[in-house]
Amino acid sequence: MAKFKLDEIDHQILDMLIDNTRIPFTDIAKKLVISAGTVHVRVKKMEEAGIIRGSSLTLDYKKLGYSFIAYVGVFLQNTSQTKFVLERINQIPYVTVAHITTGKFNIFCKIRAKDTTHAKEIIFLLDDIEGIYRTETMISLEESINDKKRLMHTIFNEL
Repeated sequence: MAKFKLDEIDHQILDMLIDNTRIPFTDIAKKLVISAGTVHVRVKKMEEAGIIRGSSLTLDYKKLGYSFIAYVGVFLQNTSQTKFVLERINQIPYVTVAHITTGKFNIFCKIRAKDTTHAKEIIFLLDDIEGIYRTETMISLEESINDKKRLMHTIFNEL
């Protein structure tokens, strides 16, 4: 697939969508002095090129009772079990992120829980997965930075 070329209008559209994924195309069009149809067509092309892959919703997990965050490093008995283990990890809804990694751990997970008791239950679920040799957990004291927007703005400014 050929690389999709973004122009300045595309950058500006993406910039506005990054700041507010729910902004109406008519508002974007007014700010850029183009038609809403042009915005729609450009967004559609960026979706088809795989640059835009949906939009997201940001939740306040603390208000939902899930303020506990921990990171769990997973050691596998054998790296050939990675796919099998990831399929089992994916069945635990409290594991919100999982990465295959190099270094100390084979897999590194982020979990969200209600409290330490709930986190312990989740970690025990992980420990019970066939192929996991052991886990090592780090508790997050505070999520100080969680800002995808800065990275996206930087990437678009570099293009």
